[in-house]
Amino acid sequence: MTDAAKVRRHAERVRELVASVVRSQIKDPRLGMVTITDARITADLRDATVFYTVLGDAAAQAGTAAALDSAKGMLRSTVGKALGLRHSPTLTFVLDDVQDQVKHIDDLLAAARNADAEVQRLAARAEYAGEAQPYRLDDDEDGADDEDEPDESTGDTRGGDRR
Repeated sequence: MTDAAKVRRHAERVRELVASVVRSQIKDPRLGMVTITDARITADLRDATVFYTVLGDAAAQAGTAAALDSAKGMLRSTVGKALGLRHSPTLTFVLDDVQDQVKHIDDLLAAARNADAEVQRLAARAEYAGEAQPYRLDDDEDGADDEDEPDESTGDTRGGDRR
């Protein structure tokens, strides 16, 4: 069984190595403005998934994916030599769609803010359905003395209102 801390260290090292090689050694013209955002490696250290983002449109993303796929062998050998493992991990490149998720969450938050503003606007104009004070209040201040006296209308000695 592999230690989880060791797996995290290897994943971080894979991310650093791939970013360094992409920046300095890959001369493919299809490679756009790419950023290696994360790397994850399986517990057996045989498969690594590298997440990346690309600045640009869908054509730039497709070109970068093709460039990374064609350089996969060189990247795998560089990572394998640097990590010093018995088996070089296979590399899988996945486009990180964080920007799309951020935009979606921002849109949801804006919609929630608009809905809250609408509720506040409606609440400011709202009126009570019945009376403003729905409970009966005793008019006299010395209501404690009146509890033992019988109620004139019902003859009840318990005090309070009967409904």
